[in-house]
Amino acid sequence: MTDRPAVLDVTLGQLLDETVAKWPHRDAVIYVDRDFRLSWREFGDLVDRFARGLMALGVQRGEKVAVWSTNVPYWVALQFATAKIGAVLLTVNTSYKTHELEYLLRQSECENIFVMDGFYDTDYVLTLYELVPELKTLPRGELDCERFPHLRRVAFLGPQKHRGMFSVPEILALGKTVSDDDYAARQASLHPDDVVNMQYTSGTTGFPKGVMLTHKSIGNNGFWIGENQGFTERDRLCLPVPLFHCFGCVLGVLACVTHGTAMIILEKFDPVLIMQSVERERCTALYGVPTMFIAVLQHDLFERFDFSSLRTGIMAGSPCPVAVMRQVMEKMYMEDITICYGLTESSPVMTQTRVDDDITRRTASVGRAMPAVEVMIKDPETDRECPRGTQGEVCCRGYLVMKGYYNNPEATAQAIDKDGWLHSGDLGVMDQDGYVSITGRLKDMIIRGGENIYPREIEEFLYHMEGVKDVQVAGVPSRRYGEEVGAFVVLKEGASLTPEDVQDHCRGKIAFHKIPRYVAFVDAYPMTASGKIQKYKLREMAAGLWPDA
Repeated sequence: MTDRPAVLDVTLGQLLDETVAKWPHRDAVIYVDRDFRLSWREFGDLVDRFARGLMALGVQRGEKVAVWSTNVPYWVALQFATAKIGAVLLTVNTSYKTHELEYLLRQSECENIFVMDGFYDTDYVLTLYELVPELKTLPRGELDCERFPHLRRVAFLGPQKHRGMFSVPEILALGKTVSDDDYAARQASLHPDDVVNMQYTSGTTGFPKGVMLTHKSIGNNGFWIGENQGFTERDRLCLPVPLFHCFGCVLGVLACVTHGTAMIILEKFDPVLIMQSVERERCTALYGVPTMFIAVLQHDLFERFDFSSLRTGIMAGSPCPVAVMRQVMEKMYMEDITICYGLTESSPVMTQTRVDDDITRRTASVGRAMPAVEVMIKDPETDRECPRGTQGEVCCRGYLVMKGYYNNPEATAQAIDKDGWLHSGDLGVMDQDGYVSITGRLKDMIIRGGENIYPREIEEFLYHMEGVKDVQVAGVPSRRYGEEVGAFVVLKEGASLTPEDVQDHCRGKIAFHKIPRYVAFVDAYPMTASGKIQKYKLREMAAGLWPDA
């Protein structure tokens, strides 16, 4: 562990420069499925060329630079190139369609956007031409768009050329026109409290809002995330989670950059490529949401790969069944795996388990507060601190709290109270030692005839039922009780169950009012691109399945 101060006033560019100076020749960025491998010195040089190129294009301090792309090789370089010139990286969900992108560009008043060719059934380039037809007629860099009056520049995050768009090689070449003095002056003008990253909340509980995060908030958070896993320059992280989400660009990239840890990046989630990457690069850490780990564990080829190099990593994004956690620790050798909890608005991690926590701590809780961070369980009715062991809303305060929602002071005031506490909307309990267990969301809570029911408890119980692969619980509207419990079950291959089987399994083991009144068998759950299950869509589905409840 380090003797570094709990909170350091540094910019992301300074953090990268420090790592390049310490470990110039160690691996920085690797893709095993293509010929792409950079040392820290090579990566740092690429970032500087990219940053100068953005300055040559005319990108000013404070301008937003959106990136709509999967984890392609230039993504991480753009993350630091924007940071070094005081621009704000605006990450775009890869699942967005035309309507969602239009909303984001308008609401954020975005000046620049980088895109790739496309993802799944969405052609990003054609989408931009549809939204910004002026791209095909106006000179590059002189965009004047009626629909998006702030938008000035569009670029392609790769070498390919498209009408109206700059390519990365062109931008890198333009960087030669920026002098050393001008580049140094731009960096010297930056402050750790400047906004450097904007992410739009996934929308699992409402309309997307632009979360403004600073150099200090995500730089320090990334450092302590890596520190709590014991990261050093000898570690190698397999990173298959989306970079547009905090899980990728903070828990992943910034935890690595602050420790000199190599990043073995996957362009998109692929269980086989994860296993190949871990084996070939002798990865010591692996990240993922629970569904990713389940996909690896249950893959037909799992037994053919060597996971013995692994020791740590992070499972986050949604609650993990205890049984899955134990398999990851035993079958994948990740005995030091950690659990993180937080939200985008908290940069994102407010609690994390530690590698020396016992098995109970690392399976039944989401850990304790990060260094220099206050975490409190508050009574949602009185806003007072709850006694230890009593359920309430999880709140945090400290360097990690967002600056606010972009152009949305009302929503900011609702999220951060007058005393600086960020309200998560999640329900939890803190024990006598400060460890937090999440019991559900305030909006996920099911109220049946006046009885408060917490979905997480029922999900954990049903997960251990024979034949059940995964389960999610949501409220079903009921004229009689207000809400009833609905269970959405994914069965294991070859398993056959009826709703009555699920209900019979519960009888006598959990309280009557917690037994699912309704059971549906599904193949998958509606999810955000970052792996979060959208409970509100399950509730919508329930209303359609059982309209006469």
